[in-house]
Amino acid sequence: MSKVKSFVSATAGLPSKSPALISTCRWQRHRFDIPVRVIVHTSDVHFTDQTKLYDGRGNELNEGGMAVPAGVELSVGREVAVEFTPPFSGIPIRVHAAIRNRAGYRYGVEFLMEIPDETETVNQLRSLLQTLSQLSKD
Repeated sequence: MSKVKSFVSATAGLPSKSPALISTCRWQRHRFDIPVRVIVHTSDVHFTDQTKLYDGRGNELNEGGMAVPAGVELSVGREVAVEFTPPFSGIPIRVHAAIRNRAGYRYGVEFLMEIPDETETVNQLRSLLQTLSQLSKD
């Protein structure tokens, strides 16, 4: 059973909250407002690959993903790429991500680490966020 199906199945019996509004955050959220580019790869019926770019804003960044309000229609489970420059860093990163929940045009994306470069990038992001967490506690 896929992660999305198991998540929907596990939350189906909850009467008052939709799955998009249930908090399942595993890491501390950092409230930032940063520009984000959502990159969507599609294939049409003629097997033509297309790439579309959508600008959005990233916020509630954490080690495993972020919230992304963006003016694009995406379904839960859809894989995209997300490109952004982490706070206090001059180096933009691009990582594969999956849409895990949505409320209107606000998406919860989970970073997927499919190749070693992405794993290293996300590990660097984790290190930065852990440093920021320590600074905010002091």
